Amino acid sequence: VSDTYNHRIQKFTADGRFLLNFGSQGQGDGELNLPWGVTLDANNNVYVANWGNDCILKFSPHGEYLASYGASGSGDGEFQRPSSVAVDGEGYIYVADWGNESVQVLDPEGGFVMKLRGQATLSKWAENFLSINVEEGAARARADLEPEIDYSVAHPHEESSHIEKFFWSPVSVKLDGAGTLYVTESNRHRIQVYKRISS
Repeated sequence: VSDTYNHRIQKFTADGRFLLNFGSQGQGDGELNLPWGVTLDANNNVYVANWGNDCILKFSPHGEYLASYGASGSGDGEFQRPSSVAVDGEGYIYVADWGNESVQVLDPEGGFVMKLRGQATLSKWAENFLSINVEEGAARARADLEPEIDYSVAHPHEESSHIEKFFWSPVSVKLDGAGTLYVTESNRHRIQVYKRISS
């Protein structure tokens, strides 16, 4: 459990019995500052989205600090308030980079692999609604869904708030057993789904 305001992680058994806690507030190696998302890898190592320190921390199952990935910034492998983390069966790390309006993928050693900005299309329910409600469908057809934005000065939030397909406040990333990635966006009230394609 990510115990955000106590700046620690707590561990319990499946039936709720307390086992241990680890972490303390700070900005040094293994220290936490408003931890949010938490997940496990195949070896039960613990990964924490360290929101206030703009990084992902890795701990052993017993709470021993192992590694830190990322730093503050907007470049590849840099984060602004990471809110959630997931790890697939091969050890690839998926980070909901909330402040940069993106999802970043890291390799098992924490090296940058790729950045997703979002590629949403209409859901089947939305398509059905617009086919029945002619006026709303016509209004959408007239709308500029990808307006021209000066990307040299625009903040990611500005881009995401104006371009519908982009993530806007991606708060959570989850993986299912098949490795399908689910990204929850709070500001657009939707979930984008991605399937990994092996190269």
